[in-house]
Amino acid sequence: MRPSRAIGFTLLEMLAVILLVGIAAAAVSISVTQGLASARVRAAGSELAGALRAVRAQAIVRGQDQHFDVDTQANSYRNVKQQEVLLPKGMRVSITSAKEDRPNDHTGRIRFFPDGSSTGGRITLQSGKREWHVNVSWLTGEVRVVDAVAQR
Repeated sequence: MRPSRAIGFTLLEMLAVILLVGIAAAAVSISVTQGLASARVRAAGSELAGALRAVRAQAIVRGQDQHFDVDTQANSYRNVKQQEVLLPKGMRVSITSAKEDRPNDHTGRIRFFPDGSSTGGRITLQSGKREWHVNVSWLTGEVRVVDAVAQR
């Protein structure tokens, strides 16, 4: 007869499994974190684009110039009701617009006219390596959100 051997796992086998599970969990958490950051930037870009479109609509409806201000120092912008909207923590904003139209050195402005056109510009949202551009056409006033990574 063969001597009976205890059935089960050794401590070394258990440690190896725990190590593999830990590595897999770390890989998944990094992937999920990057996905959440990307979704956060995308959502902020969509909200900002919606605010720009609302200001353009107000210019058309009221028949007078309306402006949209972006404060790069406070990482915020003013919506159609002129309320300050702060961007999510860790997100930076920059703007390329007409230099003559800037109220101060850290505030950029895009103006919309009653015919729907604008002074045009680009607002860039950045969080980590993720970057989105909100482009405003000067001729038509069209507002478009573009993933900067997809353009490269």
